[in-house]
Amino acid sequence: MNAGDRLPPLEIPITRTLIVAGAIASRDYQDVHHDPEPARRKGSPDIFMNILTTNGLVGRYITDHFGPRAELRRVAIRLGAPNHPGDTMVLTGTVEEADGDLVTVRVVGANGIGEHVMGTVTVRVPG
Repeated sequence: MNAGDRLPPLEIPITRTLIVAGAIASRDYQDVHHDPEPARRKGSPDIFMNILTTNGLVGRYITDHFGPRAELRRVAIRLGAPNHPGDTMVLTGTVEEADGDLVTVRVVGANGIGEHVMGTVTVRVPG
């Protein structure tokens, strides 16, 4: 890999099941991740994905590309537009730096209302 190389995009359908299952798996029981009424009362049109689920999906995107021996070394992301049921998030990545077996990728995940997640992931890819 070289700086500037692009990873192929990954489309992830945002389903109600994905949002709720991700919240449960990460022990995030806040009602806004599983109950539409409290989410609406707090200003959201529906439930929305938590950051831990997003973090897992970003990790999956990187390890799917670099293979089963890839080791995530650093994940630094921030959230933007929420992921709501019925939308699709498209993850894209661009290599920022490649130094030996370490590769740093800038990742963006966009949905129908904007950028949901952005940040960098450093991965070790054993030779």
